[in-house]
Amino acid sequence: MSTEDSRRVYRLHSTLELPLEELHEHIAEASFPERVADVEITRRNNTLILKAVSEDDSVSKYTPTAQLKASVTENRVYEEDPDERRGSFGWGEEEEEEIESELVEFAAFKGDRETVLQNTLLQYEMFRVLEGIATVAEKGTLTAITERDGQLEATRIVDGEVRPADVEVVEGPRDRGSSSSGVNWRDNKFIS
Repeated sequence: MSTEDSRRVYRLHSTLELPLEELHEHIAEASFPERVADVEITRRNNTLILKAVSEDDSVSKYTPTAQLKASVTENRVYEEDPDERRGSFGWGEEEEEEIESELVEFAAFKGDRETVLQNTLLQYEMFRVLEGIATVAEKGTLTAITERDGQLEATRIVDGEVRPADVEVVEGPRDRGSSSSGVNWRDNKFIS
């Protein structure tokens, strides 16, 4: 069994958010998983693409490698929490100055596997890159089920902190017998 076959990402859900500047710093300083030489960051309007660059020279430059996709949003960040500051003033006291704030661009890795992690070549390795991003993101959650060397692994990272996670097998809607509520397109009398 090849290395690629024994490493897969089955499920992934992400709500990660971090300042764009912190993301760039993290990628610049990160050590990448085996088989990934580098991660290229490209921005198209409000979409950020982090693409794996393969160590394998035989991979054509036209072969799509795995990529992480994030949306870029602008949020106002305050030096102090405005609610806490309001609470510190007594009755009749006026708030003298405006709270210092700035607009900061954030990268938001939000969605399921197909939305956040695209293409199959080096997909598991780019999941590992996303795990690294999750540990530096102060806001959001990353949950996943992956396979490495025949073993299923559960991942759960909340607000930058790795949390315990288990893989649980449950009965899904497809497992409840053969009765299908969908349309049988092959034997449909309305389609000729």
